[in-house]
Amino acid sequence: MSFLPVTKDDMKRRGWEQLDFIYISGDAYVDHPSFGHAVITRVLESYGYKVGIIPQPNWKSNDDFMMLGRPKLGILVSSGVIDSMVNHYTVNKKPRKTDSYSPGGKAGYRPDRAVIVYCNKIRECFKGIPIIIGGIEASLRRFAHYDYWDDKVRKSILFDSKADLLIYGMGEKPIVEIAERLREGIPVSQIKDVRGTCYISKFNELPSDLQKILDEYNQRDSDSYLKTINKNDKAIILPSFEEVESDKRKYAEAFKIQYEEQDALTGRILIQKHMDRYLVQNPNALPMSEKEMDKVYSLPYERTYHPMYEKYGGIPAIKEVEFSITSHRGCYGGCSFCALNFHQGRVIQKRTQNSILQEAEKLTRSPGFKGYIHDVGGPTANFRNRACKKQIDKGVCKNRQCLYPTPCKNLITDHSEYLELLRKIRQIPNVKKVFIRSGIRYDYLMLDKNDEFFYEMCNHHISGQLKVAPEHISDKVLKKMGKPSRQVYDKFVKKFNEINKKLGKKQYLIPYLMSSHPGSDLKAAVELAEYLRDSGHIPEQVQDFYPTPATLSTCMYYTGFDPRNMERVYVPKDPHEKALQRALLQYNKKENYKLVYEALIKAGREDLIGYGKKCLIKPVKINSSKDCIKERRVSKSKHQANKERKNKK
Repeated sequence: MSFLPVTKDDMKRRGWEQLDFIYISGDAYVDHPSFGHAVITRVLESYGYKVGIIPQPNWKSNDDFMMLGRPKLGILVSSGVIDSMVNHYTVNKKPRKTDSYSPGGKAGYRPDRAVIVYCNKIRECFKGIPIIIGGIEASLRRFAHYDYWDDKVRKSILFDSKADLLIYGMGEKPIVEIAERLREGIPVSQIKDVRGTCYISKFNELPSDLQKILDEYNQRDSDSYLKTINKNDKAIILPSFEEVESDKRKYAEAFKIQYEEQDALTGRILIQKHMDRYLVQNPNALPMSEKEMDKVYSLPYERTYHPMYEKYGGIPAIKEVEFSITSHRGCYGGCSFCALNFHQGRVIQKRTQNSILQEAEKLTRSPGFKGYIHDVGGPTANFRNRACKKQIDKGVCKNRQCLYPTPCKNLITDHSEYLELLRKIRQIPNVKKVFIRSGIRYDYLMLDKNDEFFYEMCNHHISGQLKVAPEHISDKVLKKMGKPSRQVYDKFVKKFNEINKKLGKKQYLIPYLMSSHPGSDLKAAVELAEYLRDSGHIPEQVQDFYPTPATLSTCMYYTGFDPRNMERVYVPKDPHEKALQRALLQYNKKENYKLVYEALIKAGREDLIGYGKKCLIKPVKINSSKDCIKERRVSKSKHQANKERKNKK
């Protein structure tokens, strides 16, 4: 097979006069199963649809949008694998200089709020064409949501984009069902019951059973309704856009419901009023079976970027995934700052070992393969199976996480199947090493009474360093993060070092750490700095908490409430305080001295300023009399120079 059409000439070579679907992507065209546009287009192709791709069109003109002509059935739109605003701006809202998903790694190939811009341009070019949006940007902005860059609550992206349907989560099943209905001639306005989709409707256009539920809701006040939601209700009415925009408590209450209803077996229809219309979210798409997952990953991907990018130096993002294998989807880790709950979900969907082994063998025949498979995993590498048997027919728990605040008694802790898979891959000819780079949950690993996987991971699947994500060590912050206590991490570190010593290996842990997360004050940041001092590790980079759409942490950041219990949360928002917290994590850098000094004074920790082993920094040096005279002379000369400059003007 070859790449899907990106030009009219490509269509002619296939003998196609008209496409069924056009996929418009904010990313460059990389035909690899780690990229959403590649998966969705290949899935549609496997069902016999004619699909073309317009990657990163010039949004300042109509030309690129019309280059493949008008499709027969519809246009699919995604901003790419990352929200376009996150892709463009740092946590300090400064423009990023590079973009790994664009030619040569150069920034500027897509607009801010790409989904909205693309959809509005499509409406200019093709009147009446069905538009279906999906991907991260659409998925995580499907409800009224706090937008960090505007610092306000925005409407559902369906309203701003004027798209017909929104597919949330992993979209293989919904897109095939929608495509079949469109091919049958059913108007897109009548497609309102597909799982994993959202749509907008006027009251009189809603299904009759939803109209009845809304009529009953309108006879009550919002507060009393939220207190009496019944587990047998078919649909739940969320606080409206107007309510969550003006009332932060309402925002937190709405988010809690959204968070709890993200499950295919237990989730219900959610309705949120925006002005005089209603956003309706249907329940999640059903999890994919192993057979369905195998089919998706066996499609004829080229596994690289389109040749048209060769002259620019290619697409940097391929380097991370070119020799990696996705073994499963989903994560039940429950980290508050992660959006996986709203996108891939908490239920693990995995491929068979045979499917993964076939892909591994294919990698060994790929140009440039040097014997190293960079990763075999998913959002969390050592989550290969569902958390418990209950999830098979009863879904996930609404009010209980699998690992937080303590591991659930029903959690199945077993690495044997994953270990078996890794062993088989290691035996494939020409495979020298198999790494685990997608990360492990060390708390889950510590629950396993069998140390066999731990030993083999250290012996075969680490190259000197293992990256883990404790994120913080202050228990009050970890609680807000949904992470295990410091005690669990300390035990893991101890065991990791003991195992490596027995193996005769010098290997190190590289912890990911986050500053300024909701719940973190200066005292917590100082506590983390002390831990770094004692461990002898100073991170090269520090990540400030980034309030991205649809995370529990972002809800806390905006509202000041923890939606799980409606308790007040301290939120560091002042840029200077955030700088103080960030500096404490790199207290040894000269350029951070003043910030660290100020932070320690404000936190009442002057005991950490001095010459002792436990001190973070030394005291401020008092200038000698000669130094003072020199400083005064310099200051005087600068003053004189400024005065002369003004006189000349």
